[in-house]
Amino acid sequence: MPPPHEFLSDEQKNGQELVANEIYKSTWEWLRKFRCEQMVTQQSLEQYAVAAARWIQCEKAISTFGFLAKHPTTGAPITSPYVSMAREYSKHANALWNQIYAVVRENSSMDCSNSWTPADDVMERLLTMRRG
Repeated sequence: MPPPHEFLSDEQKNGQELVANEIYKSTWEWLRKFRCEQMVTQQSLEQYAVAAARWIQCEKAISTFGFLAKHPTTGAPITSPYVSMAREYSKHANALWNQIYAVVRENSSMDCSNSWTPADDVMERLLTMRRG
């Protein structure tokens, strides 16, 4: 496995570690399982891992601060900026995941349609975070 860059596990402003490193490693292992690890660039893996990690981070912020925020000048309630950021990171992560999955689907001799994927793990992490 190519060593992930340090920024994938940088400490965030809230003191927690970005989970992109874990997502990167699990995605690479999944690719290796299907013998496609050499067909996806490290940059693509890192981009997916960061987008998925940022989506999780935004969802945590929504859980912490809620869906509403105060407008900075009027003080009126507005939609939290984390909501739109989460939506954008989710779209970006899904688009990147679809690119990675397409490479595996087109190049693997094994059937990958019914197997666990790292994208499933990201959703599980989000659901676990909300429970606890």
